[in-house]
Amino acid sequence: MTLEFRAERADAPPGRELLADLNALLDAQYPGRSARPGSVTTPDELAPPRGRFLVGYDDGVPVAVGGLRPLGEQVAEIKRMYVVPPARSRGVGRALLTALEDAARELGYARVRLDAGAEQRHSRALFAAAGYRSIPPYNGNHIAAFFGEKEL
Repeated sequence: MTLEFRAERADAPPGRELLADLNALLDAQYPGRSARPGSVTTPDELAPPRGRFLVGYDDGVPVAVGGLRPLGEQVAEIKRMYVVPPARSRGVGRALLTALEDAARELGYARVRLDAGAEQRHSRALFAAAGYRSIPPYNGNHIAAFFGEKEL
């Protein structure tokens, strides 16, 4: 596997299509989510100068996406992480998380936050293994069961 992460737009291919796959998965995991989303993130929030959207490619094939949006001067939020099913359990999620943390550092953030729902057990295990500590809810995401933060 040869992973490469590129900064792209969330509303352009292939990111747009991978985000649609993520939304379909979340809608299936959390009935009613499409009518009442837990957290809404716009493509512009994930764009420069304070945001970033990464697409991960394995030998040129898009296999993962994730973004950063500003929460404050020193804090960014990691959003919309998704790995396509054939690329799961191969370290792609961990590599994506590391790339997003590196991007946050490059953008001058001191901390990153994220949240995850109860059905996202693998994500929550990844976040714990990567050093995210549990914090009180910091946003209005009613779907989230875990809120985490990491010092960069």
